[in-house]
Amino acid sequence: MSPSRPLLADLPDHVDVVIEVTRGSRVKWGADGGVDFLSPVRCPFNYGSVPAVAGADGDPADAVVLGPGLPRGSTHRVRLWGRVRFLDGGRLDDKWICGTAPPSRSERADVERFFARYARLKQLSGPLRRAGGASRSEGVDWRVPEPER
Repeated sequence: MSPSRPLLADLPDHVDVVIEVTRGSRVKWGADGGVDFLSPVRCPFNYGSVPAVAGADGDPADAVVLGPGLPRGSTHRVRLWGRVRFLDGGRLDDKWICGTAPPSRSERADVERFFARYARLKQLSGPLRRAGGASRSEGVDWRVPEPER
């Protein structure tokens, strides 16, 4: 049985994120420094991990850092604004949404759209990855109210 998700209120306000994929890159690097994945599309966000916090899958918690591109390998202290509830191969694999400023309406929409598409691709590639179980985005929990128009 998979671990349950902590309440959003129980997650830290600020985290240190190590950038693994720079916004605009097509290369996902593994923890060992080798190429983990080459994507046909550019990553629309900075993507990394929070080494001090284990995710439900046992790996460091996954994190997206909104804003301009950040150098791979750099560490940034950022505010945690939300969480994508994500299931990967039947296992919880949530993604923390971080940044230095609250996400705009368009950034929120971009996050939700991206992870819905990403989940479909993961589901389709499941047999190739030998991943049993469903992959899907189960929505986004935001810490801050919807921005005013």
